Amino acid sequence: MTNTPTSLVTGGAGFMGSHVAEQLIRMGHKVVVLDDLTGGFEDNVPKKAEFVQGSVLDHELIDRLFDRHSFDYVYHLAAYAAEGLSHFIKRFNYNNNLIGSVNLVNAAVNHGVKCFVFTSSIAVYGAGQSPMSEDMIPVPEDSYGISKLAVEQELRVSHEMFGLDFIIFRPHNVYGERQNIGDRYRNVVGIFMNQLLRGEPMTIFGDGLQQRAFSHIDDVAPVIAQSVNCPAARNQTFNVGADVPYTVNELATIVADAMGRPCNVSYLDARNEVKIAFSDHSKSERIFGSRVKTTLSDGVHAMSEWVRSHGARESCNFDDIEIAQNMPPSWAKARAERALREQEPALTS
Repeated sequence: MTNTPTSLVTGGAGFMGSHVAEQLIRMGHKVVVLDDLTGGFEDNVPKKAEFVQGSVLDHELIDRLFDRHSFDYVYHLAAYAAEGLSHFIKRFNYNNNLIGSVNLVNAAVNHGVKCFVFTSSIAVYGAGQSPMSEDMIPVPEDSYGISKLAVEQELRVSHEMFGLDFIIFRPHNVYGERQNIGDRYRNVVGIFMNQLLRGEPMTIFGDGLQQRAFSHIDDVAPVIAQSVNCPAARNQTFNVGADVPYTVNELATIVADAMGRPCNVSYLDARNEVKIAFSDHSKSERIFGSRVKTTLSDGVHAMSEWVRSHGARESCNFDDIEIAQNMPPSWAKARAERALREQEPALTS
C-alpha cells in the first residue's frame, strides 16, 4: 500500500490555487491550504482540504506547518499579481512575491520536500518576444516580473546546492470561475464582468489593440497539479495556457455578449505595459501531452454564468502606494479623490 501524498497549496483560497487544490484532492492527495485571504475567500477552499489562515511572510508559521505535515509537495501560487501596479508598490511586491517565496524554499529544503511547484508568469519575458518560448532570455519590464524571475533563479540554485526538485509554470491571462472580479488592478475578464454588472462602461487602457491569449482555468490547473507525476518535468520551466491571441477590444465584445449587455467601452490613457504577449506551448505539449483547449467564447460564457450567480463585488483600491510618480492618470485621479473624501469630515467639523 502506498502512502497518501501530502501537498501544501499556498494561495489555495484564491482563484487559481483553489482549482489546483481541488484537482489534487481528486488525485488522492491530502491537501493543506495556506492563504491570508487578502485576495481570496475561504469559500473557495475545497471542503476536503485543511485550511490555515496565514501569510507566506510568517516563516515561523511555515516552519510549524512543515514540521506537522511533512509535505511531499509544495504548490506555491500565493502572489500579488498586479503587473502594472507593481511599479508603484515595489517594497510590497518584493516582500510578498520574493521574500515569501524564499521562506517556502527554505522550509522545503530543510524538510526534504520531493518537488516544489511554482507558478511564475509570462511577465518574466518582457516586450518584443512573442510568441514567448522557454529558451528566450527573460527581460522583465515590471517589478512583478522581476520578482517572479528571481524566485525561478532561486529554485535553480537551490536544486544545484541542495537537490530540491522544482517545476516552474509560466501561466498567462488566466480567467474563470472563482476569480475575484472585485480586483480593479488585475484580471481584465473579471474587471469587465464586474463593470457590466454594476452598469459601468468597460475601461480599456490605450487603444485596446493589446494582444493576449486568454486562458481558461480548466486548461491550466490540471496541468499544474498533475505535473509532479511526470518525471520528465522535474527541474524544467513550462509555458501553460491558451494559444490564440485576441485584442482587448475583441475580448470586450465577447464578454459583453456573454453577459447579455451592450458593449459600452471607455478608453483611458495608455499605461506602461507590454503591447503583444502570448506564448508558445510546444514544450508543455511535448512533456504533458496535447489537450483540447477551451475556446475564449466558451470559457467566457462559463465564467459569466458563475459571475451572474454570485453578483458584482465592490472594487478594492490599493492605498499603500509607495511611488506616485507616473501613475496612470485614471489611477492617480481616483487616489486623489479618495484622499479628498477622507479629509472631508475634518474639513467640515
